[in-house]
Amino acid sequence: MASFLLAQASDSVNTFGNMADVLVFFLFLAIVILVAFGMSRDSGKDSESYFLAGRGLKWWLIGFSLIAANISAEQFVGMSGNGADYIGLAVASYEWIAAISLVLVAFFFLPRFLRAGIYTIPQYLETRYNKAARTIMSILMMIMLVAVNITVVTYAGAKAYAVFFQGVTVHGIELNLQFFCWVIGVFAALYIFAGGLKACAWADLLQGSALIVAGGVVLYFAMKKLGVEDPSLLAVNIASENTREFTEAVEKLASAGAWERFNILNVSKLRMNLPSWDLVLPVTALIVGIWIPNLYYWGLNQYIIQRTLGAKSLGEGQKGLVFAAFMKLLIPFIVIFPGMIAFNLYSDHMNQSALKDSQKEIERLEAAITSGETPETLFCFSRSYAKFAPEKAEQIVRLNAQIADVEVPDLGKEGMDVADEWLLTQNQVRKLAEAKKFKFSEKTINGYDSDSALPLLMTHVIPKGGFKGFMLAALLGAIISSVAAMLNAASTIFTMDIFNEYALGKSQMSEVKRQKLLVFIGRVAVVVFVLIGCIVAPIWANPKYRGVFTAIQEFQGYISPGIFAAFVVGFWMKKAPKSYGVVALLGCPILYYLLARFVPSLDFLNRMAVVFAILILVAFIMRIVRPRSDEEANRSETLEYPSEEALATEMKAKLAADGLTEEARQEIEASYAHKMTSQKWEAFLKGSKGAKIFGVVIIIVTILLYLKYWDYDLRLF
Repeated sequence: MASFLLAQASDSVNTFGNMADVLVFFLFLAIVILVAFGMSRDSGKDSESYFLAGRGLKWWLIGFSLIAANISAEQFVGMSGNGADYIGLAVASYEWIAAISLVLVAFFFLPRFLRAGIYTIPQYLETRYNKAARTIMSILMMIMLVAVNITVVTYAGAKAYAVFFQGVTVHGIELNLQFFCWVIGVFAALYIFAGGLKACAWADLLQGSALIVAGGVVLYFAMKKLGVEDPSLLAVNIASENTREFTEAVEKLASAGAWERFNILNVSKLRMNLPSWDLVLPVTALIVGIWIPNLYYWGLNQYIIQRTLGAKSLGEGQKGLVFAAFMKLLIPFIVIFPGMIAFNLYSDHMNQSALKDSQKEIERLEAAITSGETPETLFCFSRSYAKFAPEKAEQIVRLNAQIADVEVPDLGKEGMDVADEWLLTQNQVRKLAEAKKFKFSEKTINGYDSDSALPLLMTHVIPKGGFKGFMLAALLGAIISSVAAMLNAASTIFTMDIFNEYALGKSQMSEVKRQKLLVFIGRVAVVVFVLIGCIVAPIWANPKYRGVFTAIQEFQGYISPGIFAAFVVGFWMKKAPKSYGVVALLGCPILYYLLARFVPSLDFLNRMAVVFAILILVAFIMRIVRPRSDEEANRSETLEYPSEEALATEMKAKLAADGLTEEARQEIEASYAHKMTSQKWEAFLKGSKGAKIFGVVIIIVTILLYLKYWDYDLRLF
């Protein structure tokens, strides 16, 4: 990659920046690589050191690692895109609810997991339910990690770079989306192949802090640009030209500073609540729906929780989670706010990009209208297109209804935006048309390419002199870090839950050979998974997925309610039978699909809530019909270890054996020096009182933020 960027820097300074940007870019990446590999030299000696960093991570390392693994192109591209779209600050619920979720995970989930001494989250299900539940969850999580998480993050990162280097060719190779997918995938594979979780954690320490700084840099320069932009160019986003409202808006913006301009232009987006009929994040989802993906993601998702499973102690893990919760409160201001400003400054660019991508579909629509012939597939549009061209949206709905011979329902509600009205009407017509076996196009007509918000800011707002280089390096490092974390999680699950359990089983090979084989298989899995990820990633360019951030959340719905239900019941419904784990895991994707198929008007978050509620009801029924015995329900899930005195006695007995060489004696003493004792185990499981206090503070601050940005005048139902 170095030769390509260096060549590009020399050929087109305006695209990348200047030599200072090039130097900063490679200097940052070089430091990250040196630190990561330097601190993880011994990570391949056994499975614990490779997959869990030897269970020695401290709180500050865990906190930054959680943020770096989470905040990547998915957020910087996808969430800033939601900020540019009508969703606005409401998408911050994923971050601020996450802050509360992290606190809950720290004090309700993590203690159980560390007491059980698990490597993977599915492993806990075997302790509570049975091996079948563990295997099913392992397969579901592995598929989700490889087919969705890795591919989405790879695509989102590649998109940012592809837009930035649009039209650039170096030595006959076009720096396009596919090219950057492979760059990200290969670098991530090398990263995790060599150093495992420990390499990730140390790299994340640098990249997590760099992400926070980078977000602040983007916000600063975006706000600075907003403050000096021509008021008439900004006013077109809130009023039609040649109207009294437009003139008044220009006058207000002309006398306003940057922050005041931001509030004037984005007043409709600076609210945490969307109407109940919204299809992305309705207010009803804040009651139950959004909690399911959040608690699943932060408490039960292997690639996130793996960092806390590698904690030096329970207290360190809890402090790390609370520290990450604090940083989550900051994310909306440095990710979503810049997305809003990008739309204020460059909505025309976003519009042109979207219409260019939708050009063929628009031409097909015009041909169908002109000819009167029935098209092979009916037409779809996004809310942004309905906002940009409401008359065209209405025309599409009526055309689809005419072709399918169905009535156009009247869904008009008081206070409903015209874009919402036509989008919801489209969904109803689609449902009726599909019932008559009509097919709809997979290509959606868009009005604005909101996912280009961050790339546009990087291209037009971030100055040269090192800033562009730092931004590009921080973003690339974050993307690689996230993909590497997912690869590590997927390989851990495959190696420990599938290969170790079924391929090795009760193999008689020595423990040393077994550990080396497990590390080798984990590395092979990394290579296989990254190849799959790079090949599949470009499919997310299809607008039908409604942006990368929404896409990854919606697909998680096929497994997250079931996994969350299995753990909630496992934690707090001791009498629920062992078979419930399998019922919840297999029932979830079936229920979720049926709701998506037959109740398309139900948004994915509320769909998750319904699935979760049904599965909990099933748990109550199964508990009544066939409860677990008292003995099984009260069985402890905490590991037990011998005391220091017992181990000392055992070691002395072995050292007293006749004919021991000095080397053999040293090996015996060394092996016992690292063995866990009941005293060490008790100290390991000691929680942090300070983390509890700060956790409560985080929850209070989150509630205050909701109160500040709640739109009390909005009609919600």
